[in-house]
Amino acid sequence: MATFYFIVREALLAMSGATRQPLTVIRATSAEPMKKRAGRTEFQRGIVTRDVDGRFRVVTTGPQGSSVLSSMSEANCFIVLEQARGDIDAGDEVEIVPFDGLI
Repeated sequence: MATFYFIVREALLAMSGATRQPLTVIRATSAEPMKKRAGRTEFQRGIVTRDVDGRFRVVTTGPQGSSVLSSMSEANCFIVLEQARGDIDAGDEVEIVPFDGLI
């Protein structure tokens, strides 16, 4: 799914002559620690909510293996973990791309 949204979608828009529509990127607070090895960008499936103060909070959908379809069906966003970044602690800010408007 990440390959479609971040690569194929862009190619299809370009080939169809459509006006480029950048993805919405939002900053959110991680509500849990996340494992990540520095040196590659990762797109983890997540669930974003708003807390009582209106801030975005995000958790992963659990196991992130490509064969785990339940994690994609439960997700409402991608958590984008930058290439240089390592493990994420609860309370750290991360970037998310909500699914709203992608399809």
